[in-house]
Amino acid sequence: MLELRPNCECCNCPLPPDSEQAWICSYECTFCQHCVEHILQNVCPNCGGGFTARPIRPKQAYRPGVSLLHQPASNKAVHSRYSPEDMQTFSQSLKAIRPSQR
Repeated sequence: MLELRPNCECCNCPLPPDSEQAWICSYECTFCQHCVEHILQNVCPNCGGGFTARPIRPKQAYRPGVSLLHQPASNKAVHSRYSPEDMQTFSQSLKAIRPSQR
């Protein structure tokens, strides 16, 4: 189950569970749409993979026990160990390769 991390690992902007600005890679590295598009160029600085929009977990249980209330989002902020400049340099080296080919 996705952690639904609460922040962008690059700029630290808040990404609440219902944010449509949250993007994740296959390892759940979490970044805001602005950083994904303008700094990272759709290249995860941690694994080199691509990003997809993070799904939004329903607030209400439409099925018993399945909702944000029952499986809450993480409240542990995660920060990348790389600087924004290092992230951008890394992304530049891979952005021309489609995520499915990396």
